[in-house]
Amino acid sequence: MSEDIPPEGPIAERFCQARAAQSVAVLEDYAEMIDDLAQAMGEARITDIAARMGVTHPTATKAVARLKREGLAVSRPYRGVFLTEAGAALAARVRARHRVVVDLLVAVGVPQETAEIDAEGLEHHVSDVTLRAFEAFLARR
Repeated sequence: MSEDIPPEGPIAERFCQARAAQSVAVLEDYAEMIDDLAQAMGEARITDIAARMGVTHPTATKAVARLKREGLAVSRPYRGVFLTEAGAALAARVRARHRVVVDLLVAVGVPQETAEIDAEGLEHHVSDVTLRAFEAFLARR
């Protein structure tokens, strides 16, 4: 084994963490979108969720089913999807993380539009420790 490559255990653990983070990122994106739609339209319909997420109706349905299993959303017959209290709290946390990441990227010289796009991916993978460091850096400015 090369000295530059860590042992299998740490490598596997990092990949497992990355996959888990990606799975959570999907839930977070859907919770945030449902919250946005509910605020703008009073409810989030699967059709609207799918259109805004750029996915098919079945893909959105599957994601919403997962949110429901996790206790983050509920749906009502002939109505849309609504976040539970836990789902709304998740959406608020994601939105706040997004703002911090965007603000940091802009602070280091990234154009606003690019920062918004890049933050969409980064926001899900930033640890609480890193996020607090970002906030501390921004507070010192």
